[in-house]
Amino acid sequence: MPWHSDLTLSRRLERAEATANARFVEARTLVFPGCGAGWIEVAGAYAMFDGLDSPCTQTFGLGLFEMPLPEDMERIEAFFEERGAAVFHEVSPLADRRILPLMRERGYSPVELSNILCLPLEKRAPPAPVQSVQVRLVGAEESELWARTAAEGWREYTDVSELLPGIMRVMCARRDNLTFLAEVEGHPVAAGSLAIHDGVALLAGASTVPEWRRRGAQAALLEARLSHARQSGCDVAMIGAEPGGATQRNVERLGFRVAYTRIKWGREPT
Repeated sequence: MPWHSDLTLSRRLERAEATANARFVEARTLVFPGCGAGWIEVAGAYAMFDGLDSPCTQTFGLGLFEMPLPEDMERIEAFFEERGAAVFHEVSPLADRRILPLMRERGYSPVELSNILCLPLEKRAPPAPVQSVQVRLVGAEESELWARTAAEGWREYTDVSELLPGIMRVMCARRDNLTFLAEVEGHPVAAGSLAIHDGVALLAGASTVPEWRRRGAQAALLEARLSHARQSGCDVAMIGAEPGGATQRNVERLGFRVAYTRIKWGREPT
């Protein structure tokens, strides 16, 4: 299926990611009542707070659906600053071009780049399956097994290791979240999740237990999620990645292509 990286596509992709993260924030309040997590919609952008150190604490879609007025920006900034959080905006290059001077005028600086990669799903022939790896969709009764496996895959990253148990519990509680487990001879070795919105399949949360890497678990896990997305009526899959990083290289081998590069703008609380 031919596709173009235009405003229509960006709106679909950014709203899919924003919706998935909003569901995560909602799940946070269920798992940890009184944590203060929440989100609002202002001028078409989703602004969400999930804790001071959470990557979900930012906006999605700013300037993409409508150009924010000064009072809109003040409302968004107050939402974060009242919670003691820095203000971050993940901005698509397809957003209104007036966003760039607005960021400078309001004291923001670019702090991060991320690539959004896409894969059209119609008429795509899947690669040969990895015979040694079996992947299955797991239900709520196995959420603890999925969470443990996913956390094991990130245990080497000491900067986030303490946060992992809570993050995985929240992911399991997220509404409309689909969790997949990869196994070798019945032993869980990798985990990943899938969120679907408006025909867009958002792939996230993938990790492999270090001792089981380079055995095809991630490829099998990815293909299982893409197959489920096609059967659910999705026409495009998306994934976010660090520019030039391992995730980008891995998914490009499977046909994903960069749709656009986003800039994250940040400002410390005043």
